[in-house]
Amino acid sequence: MNWTHSNLETQGYRLNAEEARALRLGLRFPTALCLALVIGGLALESAVIIAVLVPIGAAAGWTGRHPFDYIWNGALRHALNAPALPPNPSRRRHAFKLATLWLAAVAVLFAAGASTAALVFGGMLVAVCALVTVTSFCIPSTLLAWLDARAVLRAVR
Repeated sequence: MNWTHSNLETQGYRLNAEEARALRLGLRFPTALCLALVIGGLALESAVIIAVLVPIGAAAGWTGRHPFDYIWNGALRHALNAPALPPNPSRRRHAFKLATLWLAAVAVLFAAGASTAALVFGGMLVAVCALVTVTSFCIPSTLLAWLDARAVLRAVR
């Protein structure tokens, strides 16, 4: 198993190597589109653009599907002859919840006129989102996996 596949397992996906390979572009699509929109919002210093992403992130975190999954499943996968995306596992959804709060904070900072703080905080979000988009390494999912493993060890003792 390669590192990227291992990162997908950490997010909660249970895919064999062939499925992971076939889904490599599709699983990156939602975060890549969101990344592009966040970068655009930061470049324009737009509280509105960032705020529009908050309900998208909330839907991704509290439902089995990221709203951008529907774009992939409904159109892009057919054009690319790729498989449909599976529902998002809980660790990935929890990461989307964290991103939702982060987006809300950036939007509030921009709206309050604290552009420098918004850009710094938003830049950190871009870095985390770029990392998961490029490598499938999700920092929140990794931390949750670590906490899960600790809970199991405590239960065994």
